[in-house]
Amino acid sequence: MLLPHITRTIISLCLVLTLAGVLFAEPEKPKVKGPITVTSETLMADNKAHTALFEKNVIAKTPDMSMHADRMLIFYRENGGEVTKIEASGNVRLFRENRAITANNATYYADEEKVVFTGDPKAIDGDNVVTGTKMTYFIKEDRSQIEHSKVFLKNRKDK
Repeated sequence: MLLPHITRTIISLCLVLTLAGVLFAEPEKPKVKGPITVTSETLMADNKAHTALFEKNVIAKTPDMSMHADRMLIFYRENGGEVTKIEASGNVRLFRENRAITANNATYYADEEKVVFTGDPKAIDGDNVVTGTKMTYFIKEDRSQIEHSKVFLKNRKDK
């Protein structure tokens, strides 16, 4: 029966889209396991503007996922350093298990609890692929919106 397979695929897609949003979430929001480590070839911190710019081979890692980009600009509040927004650009790739999201750009908005992927976004879960012009994942509501979507489901026989 195709319906349970489509339902599993949609649930898997929602899980894939969750990954980017939980990367820098606050304690009462979905949280990533373990510490976050960001590496890059260059880092420029601007304490007056409350930003940190990571460039060239940027990788943000947790024990169970990683996000890669050519550039990540992290905005934070003056008191406590709480992350408010992250702008990732250039060859953005988010990985967790056998799932991935790729795009030219991704922006995480902490206050709105959402992540927006633009520039040929593609979500991949095993052999299933979803593309569109813009993918938005609303973390708290656990829902996603994909503009101009195309869904490619691989036919498989249920066991």
